[in-house]
Amino acid sequence: MQMLRGLAVGLMALSATVAFGVETAPFPFFTLCMDTHDSKHRTLPEQAAMLKELGYDGAGHLWLDNLKERLDTLDAAGLKLFQIYFRVDLAAEKTPYDQRLRDVLPLLKGRGIQIALLISGMPPSDVKGDEKAVPIIREIADLVRDSGTKIVLYPHSNDWLEKGNDAVRLAKKAERANVGVMFNLCHWLKVDKEENLKPVLEGAMPYLWAVSINGTDHADAIKAGTGNWLQPLDKGEYDVFNVLKTLKDLGYKGPVGLQCYGIEGDARDHLARSMAAWKKYMERLGM
Repeated sequence: MQMLRGLAVGLMALSATVAFGVETAPFPFFTLCMDTHDSKHRTLPEQAAMLKELGYDGAGHLWLDNLKERLDTLDAAGLKLFQIYFRVDLAAEKTPYDQRLRDVLPLLKGRGIQIALLISGMPPSDVKGDEKAVPIIREIADLVRDSGTKIVLYPHSNDWLEKGNDAVRLAKKAERANVGVMFNLCHWLKVDKEENLKPVLEGAMPYLWAVSINGTDHADAIKAGTGNWLQPLDKGEYDVFNVLKTLKDLGYKGPVGLQCYGIEGDARDHLARSMAAWKKYMERLGM
């Protein structure tokens, strides 16, 4: 049984590099939350056209509203929807997650999309929440399985699911071949020490199916309130290249998202700068 589960996890990890009908190169690069603070307030078609022009492979999508339009506009631009961000609330008395998920499954079928699961409703990292969370994770994983959709557990600072080791613990307990984890640089820097980067990433393999990065300052400055944890990729004191090199050395080949939440101004400007920085990183990595 353990051998079969290991094979299933490996196959799911491999499929993370496959776009909708098209095999992609390692480290496909997409944007997430890039429209939350864009002063230009672009429409979804305008966003897709901009991402295509700038050289991104696709985008993520917040929650379930306007999902069909997002898919249609990305399809028209030849881009991929990599992730849908989806919240579970352990404190909810009735339904802990948006029940519309069942209705959108036909839209997701065969696309290899990831549901990035944020989980709140209890104190951060409180293991007492496992008893309630694990059945919900299993329920969602079983619900989306036949569409070929994967679940990545998304550590988010100040949420119950806050740390990378929380995500790995839950993925193991879930015992579902379509449940993995995501590493988010900005949230990790808020709750961990920089020297723990490699151990955290090593511990996440082979469940690690997605990563997000952004320009950022050092962990100590962020914790002290003097650092900026969300910046374009060409800004910040922290060495983001080291994260990418560590991932490559560990054999990670999945998607990399550019976290843009809270970055103000015209998205075209900061996305262009981040893409220029990304290309330099890829050149240094020989990719």
